[in-house]
Order: sequence, then structure tokens, then C-alpha cells
Amino acid sequence: MELFNLINEMEELIESSPKVPMTRRVLVDEDRLLDFLDRIRTSLPDELRQAKWVLQEREKVITDSKREALRIMEDAEKQLEKKADESEVTRKAQDLAAQIEAQAEEVALQIKQGARDYADEILADLGSKLDLITQQIHEGRNELQGMKNSK
Repeated sequence: MELFNLINEMEELIESSPKVPMTRRVLVDEDRLLDFLDRIRTSLPDELRQAKWVLQEREKVITDSKREALRIMEDAEKQLEKKADESEVTRKAQDLAAQIEAQAEEVALQIKQGARDYADEILADLGSKLDLITQQIHEGRNELQGMKNSK
């Protein structure tokens, strides 16, 4: 996997970098380290990009839902104004406007919750994958340390 190769290369860079005497610090070439980070960033799993996209889409859906709710409410208000003289029609229009508003709010809440649930699933899956990657990194480093100590 490309990500593991990049991490191994970065580890080699650190191990081969000059050491500061009497400390556990090393001098690392900043440009090479930044290059590794850029390469790692581009090789991250698509799930990260998808989660970000889902969050952006969720915001768009919420905004569109609010805009649609406002439009529906404005339409209902216009209808009310046209028939304001007829009290029964006015009452029914007010009831309809309240129903439409309640439905619009419910739809917006359902869409928002659905987007959150989907984003949570994506992030949970990504977290599991990152945990596995982290575990594999630790195992690889432990294996390298074992090889190093056996020399």
C-alpha cells in the first residue's frame, strides 16, 4: 500500500538523519519531510474525502431545505393575503401554512439526521481503517526494532 511505503520512507529519513550529540534529537531535511507529508495527504483513503463531501452536501441540503421552507411559507402567506376577506378560507390557509411549515421542518430534520448518520458511518469506518493502519505501523516498527536489536 502506498501509504505504508511513504511512512517507511519517512521513517528511513528520520533514522538516517544526523543526530544532535547527547540528545535523542535528529536534524531532518524540512523539504523532504514536507514532501512526504504532501505525498501522504494525496494517498489518504477516499473515505476521508467522502466524509468531507458528505458534510458539505449536508450543509447544502439543509440550506436548500430552509430556502424551500421559506418559499413555501411565502407562498402560503401570499395565499392568505388573497383570501383574507373570507374568514373560513383564512383559517384553512393558516392551518395549511402551519402544516407545510411543520412538514418542511420535519423534512429538514430528517435530511440533516440522515446526513449526520451517513457521515458518522463513513468516519467510523475510516477510524477502524486508521486504527488498523496504526497497528500495522507499530508492528512494522517493532519488527524493525527487533531486527535492529538482534544485530
